[in-house]
Amino acid sequence: MKKTLLSLAILTSFAAQADEGMWMPQQLPQVAKQLKAAGLKLDPATLTKLTEFPMGAIVSLGGCSASFVSPQGLVITNHHCVYNSVAVNSTPERDLLANGFLAKNFAEELPAAPGSRVYVTEEVANVTSQIITPDVAKLSGKARIDAIEKNQKKLVSECEKDAGYRCTVASYYGGLEFYRLKQLEIRDVRLVHAPPAGVGKFGGDTDNWMWPRHTGDYGFYRAYVSKDGKAAEFSKDNVPYQPKHHLKIATEGSKEGDFIMVLGYPGRTNRHRLPSEVASTFDWNYPAFVAASGETLAIIERETKNDPAAKLKYAGQIASVNNYYKNRKGMLTSYANSDFLQRKTAEHKALKAWVNANPARKAQYAADIEQAEKLIAERDASAKKGFYLGYAQPKFLSSARSLYRLANERTKPDAERKSGFQERDMPRWNSIVAGQDRTYDEKVDKALVLNFLTKYNAQPAAEHDAAFDAALGIRAGMSELELKAALDRIYAGSKLANKEERATWLTKSPAEFQASHDSFIRAAVAMYDAGLKEEAKEEELAGKIQQAYGNYMKAKIAYMNSKGQAVYPDANGTLRVTFGKIAGRDVGADGTEGWTAFTTIKGVVAKHTGEGEFNAPAAQLAAIQAKDFGKYVDPKLKTVPVNYLATLDITGGNSGSAALNSKAELIGLAFDGTLDSIISDWDFNKAMTRDIQVDVRYILWNMKHVDKADNLLKEMNVQ
Repeated sequence: MKKTLLSLAILTSFAAQADEGMWMPQQLPQVAKQLKAAGLKLDPATLTKLTEFPMGAIVSLGGCSASFVSPQGLVITNHHCVYNSVAVNSTPERDLLANGFLAKNFAEELPAAPGSRVYVTEEVANVTSQIITPDVAKLSGKARIDAIEKNQKKLVSECEKDAGYRCTVASYYGGLEFYRLKQLEIRDVRLVHAPPAGVGKFGGDTDNWMWPRHTGDYGFYRAYVSKDGKAAEFSKDNVPYQPKHHLKIATEGSKEGDFIMVLGYPGRTNRHRLPSEVASTFDWNYPAFVAASGETLAIIERETKNDPAAKLKYAGQIASVNNYYKNRKGMLTSYANSDFLQRKTAEHKALKAWVNANPARKAQYAADIEQAEKLIAERDASAKKGFYLGYAQPKFLSSARSLYRLANERTKPDAERKSGFQERDMPRWNSIVAGQDRTYDEKVDKALVLNFLTKYNAQPAAEHDAAFDAALGIRAGMSELELKAALDRIYAGSKLANKEERATWLTKSPAEFQASHDSFIRAAVAMYDAGLKEEAKEEELAGKIQQAYGNYMKAKIAYMNSKGQAVYPDANGTLRVTFGKIAGRDVGADGTEGWTAFTTIKGVVAKHTGEGEFNAPAAQLAAIQAKDFGKYVDPKLKTVPVNYLATLDITGGNSGSAALNSKAELIGLAFDGTLDSIISDWDFNKAMTRDIQVDVRYILWNMKHVDKADNLLKEMNVQ
């Protein structure tokens, strides 16, 4: 049997630390000895079986991870992963964010935020030979990208002949390998339980990415399907989904030194990037992002200060922006205090020296390594030029542009449409379009756009997008007052903020768009041709990068293998397993004294101020005061544990991931990392890297003794 590059990348001796690496399930037999030595009591081979226990219980929410915890489709994840669903169901009169929500029965459960999904992965197959065929391997530029997309769509179409499934083809190792994922797409998702913000968001943005932590970051959804067990849109006639497997809650508490593994869907890591990409990211992109995020948060705060309804509409966006704002700031601090770029540069020079030391290797790899460096520099320069343009578009102008693209794509046979605009995508389009007004306020949107439009317009005219300028009626050098007047005109001339009006455009023809007098629709039509040309230019560059970068990764794998080192793929949103142990740190952040592995509810009381981010609910404080702890007291800590640290390799997307013990029982949920270790997305540091879990005992204690969620505890078989 022909070995794939992926298998070759891990068949060498496993030189990486056991805590490092986001392993694909099918890779785990290769690290079975390390798993067993770390403490796993299951056969590691069982973790490769996606429809068996425990993998069959692990799901994706399309941005967060989660898991089934009952036979009735009950899903546990982080509070911040259900946050937007709580927000869209809140009103100033019924503020579920502040007060929490508990459905005592199925009938009381609320529809989750529009577009919410539960994805159950059932199959992962290597399809590299069907994507990079001999003919595709000869292509370059846009032709290569188009051919790859055509093959991907064909494989996806074949896979989705099974109704109710969502299939994707993911790239690994810079396009060296491709795997097809088949997932059941559950579209009727309902909010079941979320604790008050004083528990689920305790510490708020002040404590985000910090330790010690005392956050009850948990919440519950339920997955629903039609009566015949098929994925279906929301209907009162739907019934709870019955998963083949669900996680059991651990009956024994966790302690420092215990084995732990996390199963979930990490988003993106960047450990195989070139030195030039590191420099561009940390010297320009992240600083620009931090500045823009800070301005965004300040503007939303200013514009919603005296408008509770608007504040609720933007609560989800604020939480998301704040999270990445602090994340990127932490990465920049870690980067500034490190020798990361120097080490990366030295490693890259060593790779090139190894390549050039052998004529055969030089002929195979050298040209593509140089080409990758050149092309990536070109891509980064283009991104810098268009940075503010991405922020300067009104929300419903962006919607209008997408809707017009959809109308044009719908004139083609489905297989020839651009990915994202096929019939398989229509349920998502319907959900997005229907729900946009629930997260929109015109004065807030206009203030955000004006801020970034002013910055965009201050750029030299040569760096402007001519089609965008013409569509909005602006020109370089206009004053802020003139720009505001232009925005007032285009906002006033559109009805897309109206839900019913917006929905009608989902089925209209290109001719109807072209005949429209709606200002945002007219602007979208005017920008369309230029947008296609820019997209083609980007795809030409992307195709060249994909080809050169893939060969660079092939060289890197060969080089690392020659040194006896394993090569795991960067995270790319697909199912991964990471394992390690529960552990504190000998030294805390900035050289402070070491960190203990666990925090307890004593810290909740100590931090409680009664206002803002540190406002624990009265019922919780009363239970703590009364020492109403039940069976959730840790024998060593003598009280209820809240959060704990572990040596796990996680990143964004792992939020809500099940933390399991050696028997694959649920012991908590991963929800964060420490600020000085989040640079591990780029540069893993075993000594510093720690992730943070909410202890399942704290979750159960809150549910039992504070929120009285006895119905859910019974459902999870917690007596």
